[in-house]
Amino acid sequence: MATTDRRATTLALAHALSAAERGLAVIPLARTKLPALRSPHRDAPASEPFACRGECGRFGHGVHDASTDPDRVRALFAAAPWATGYGIACGLPPHHLIGVDLDTKSAAAQTDSATALRELALRHLFTIPPTVVVLTPSGGRHLWLTGPPDHVVPNSAGRLAPGIDIRGAGGYLVGPGSRTRHGAYTIAPGTSHLRPAPCPPALLRLLLPPPVRRTDGEPAGDGRGLVQFVLAAHEGQRNTRLFWAACRAYENGVGAALLAPLLDAARTTGLTEREARATIASAARMTGRHP
Repeated sequence: MATTDRRATTLALAHALSAAERGLAVIPLARTKLPALRSPHRDAPASEPFACRGECGRFGHGVHDASTDPDRVRALFAAAPWATGYGIACGLPPHHLIGVDLDTKSAAAQTDSATALRELALRHLFTIPPTVVVLTPSGGRHLWLTGPPDHVVPNSAGRLAPGIDIRGAGGYLVGPGSRTRHGAYTIAPGTSHLRPAPCPPALLRLLLPPPVRRTDGEPAGDGRGLVQFVLAAHEGQRNTRLFWAACRAYENGVGAALLAPLLDAARTTGLTEREARATIASAARMTGRHP
C-alpha cells in the first residue's frame, strides 16, 4: 500500500473513532465510497436465499457491520487496511440520523438541488435548522438531521425532487475526513460545533411513505393494504416500498403471517426472492423482530 494510502487509512480510522465516540455507528469505506469489506456470502449459490445481516459473526455485511464500539471499529479497519474513508449508518439510535444529499445539479430538471429544497420548504412551510453540513468533492452537500425513534425513514433517490437523495434506515453517509477517488469530504465551515438538528415535522411527513388505506377509506389493519402497497411499486420504488411495508407488518405483529404474501408481491414487481428476503430480513432487524 502506498504511503499516502496508509496515511489516508490512519486518518479515516481516527475520524471514524471520533464519530463513534459521539454515538454514530461507522464502517470502513473504500475509495469507491462502497463498504471496504466484501460479503462473506458472495460465493453462495444464486438460488440460495441469503438474508444474513451479520448474524454469522463475520465482517462484510455493509451497514450491518456498523458499530460505535471502538474495539470493533478498529477490528473492522484492521480487516480492511485499504480503506480510506468511513460510512455513518443512518436510522440507528441514539441519533436516528437522516441524510439529505443535495447534488450540485439535477440532470433531469437542470435546476440546483439547493433551490429545489428551498422551494419545497416554501411550499410545505418548514425551514432547515442550523445543523451539520458535509461538503462533497463534487460540490454537493449532505445535511444531517435526526428523526424520531418511532418512524422508519426509507432511502430514496430523487423522490422529493430531482437531485435530492435521502439516506435513511439501511443507508449510510460518507463521513467527513474520508478520501475517495474524487477527493475529500469535509465539514462545512461554521457547522463543526453543531449537533444534527431534528428533522422538521413537515419535511418528515414528505420523507415517510403515505399511509396505506383500504379502498373503502379505512386504514388497512390486516395486512392486505401492505401487500397492495408493494404491488403498486414502480421500478426504483420496489425495495423501498417492500422495506416500509415489512417494517409496518413487524411493528403491527403480523410480520410472520405476511412473510409469504410480501415475498409473492415483491417477486411480482420484479425483485428476486433473494433480494426480497434480504429486504424483509433488514426490516425485521430494524424493528427488533426476527423474520
